[in-house]
Amino acid sequence: MVTLRSGRVVWDTVPARAPAFRLVATDLDGTLLRSDLTVSARTRRALERVAAAGAHHLVVTGRPAVACRHLLNTLGYRGLAVCGQGAQLYDAGADRLLASRSLDRDLARDVVEKVEAELGRVELGIVTSPPESRFKVTPGFGERVRHGWDVTTDRDLLWAVPIDKLILHHPDVDEDRLTAVTRRLTGDEVTVVHSVKGMVEVLPAGTDKGAGVARAAELLGFTGADTVAFGDMPNDIPLLAWAAHGVAVANAHHDLRAMADEIAPGNDEDGVASVLERLFAPMEVRP
Repeated sequence: MVTLRSGRVVWDTVPARAPAFRLVATDLDGTLLRSDLTVSARTRRALERVAAAGAHHLVVTGRPAVACRHLLNTLGYRGLAVCGQGAQLYDAGADRLLASRSLDRDLARDVVEKVEAELGRVELGIVTSPPESRFKVTPGFGERVRHGWDVTTDRDLLWAVPIDKLILHHPDVDEDRLTAVTRRLTGDEVTVVHSVKGMVEVLPAGTDKGAGVARAAELLGFTGADTVAFGDMPNDIPLLAWAAHGVAVANAHHDLRAMADEIAPGNDEDGVASVLERLFAPMEVRP
């Protein structure tokens, strides 16, 4: 603060102001990323504004660490990330997995038996445990085989190595009903989440994005009260519930929209950026 000869007091630099939130937790697919898996220039500028304000950006994604490494690199992201629906803590700067939870294979098979006894045959996918984190599926799992998928007709091969998660797909039952049925049949034995259209994920009990972000935030020195969180699918409900302010993008699932504190524009309209620009707007200095 400087006092001029006239007696008027002015600032010689922009006064510091504490940001509205100290932690910005964002999902990737369908939220921070556009549909083509890119990050717009506007979103990059908004994240730079967050950093300039002294706040921290934390990625919280359903992707396993190995599957988001390239995306984080394109963002220039070097910090801690919550991956695998909260099952993994990943140090992007060091490219090092700090913690990971696995799903018991006998329990996974039991889940499949229970669901198929009620709904008929389901197509299966599994993510193997690190360091490989391979995605293995049965032939009818998706409309088309995607790059990087290992397809097998022998279901026994799905259980040949440790796994992190089980993914269910039913050709005739939508994901909302499949999620509800799986939860009813398994109780608290596992965590069941819906994060991608047509896919229902089965995870170790107690694993979700809320638990994952709480663990990461504690390591970083933050709490839910410090946090604004962004998401688009039901698996983001625990994340938004944990944060002081939860934002669903316009393209979000109706269950997430119903519990969010705010609805932002869609991911292809830079919804995350539009909210961050408001929350981290530069302070106006008036003479």
